Amino acid sequence: MIRVFTVVAESDFHLILRFSNDEKRRFDMRPYLDMTFFQPLKNPGFFGLASVNYGTVVWPGEIDIAPETLYELSVRLPG
Repeated sequence: MIRVFTVVAESDFHLILRFSNDEKRRFDMRPYLDMTFFQPLKNPGFFGLASVNYGTVVWPGEIDIAPETLYELSVRLPG
C-alpha cells in the first residue's frame, strides 16, 4: 500500500508529496475545494496546516484524503 511520507502545502492549493516508494509528486487540490467536506481548505492559512498522519495528508477537523487518490491523480516530479 502506498503511503505519504511528507507533504508541503503550496499557496496555489497544490500539495508536494513524497511517497513510500520515494517518488515525489504534485497533487492539485483545487478541483476538490467546492466539495462540502473540503470547503474549509479554501482558506489558504488553513490549507497550509496540511500534515502527514497514518500515511496520508490530514488537516485539523478530521479532514483527510486517501493516499491512493493522492498518488493516482498526482503528477510525478523530477528528483
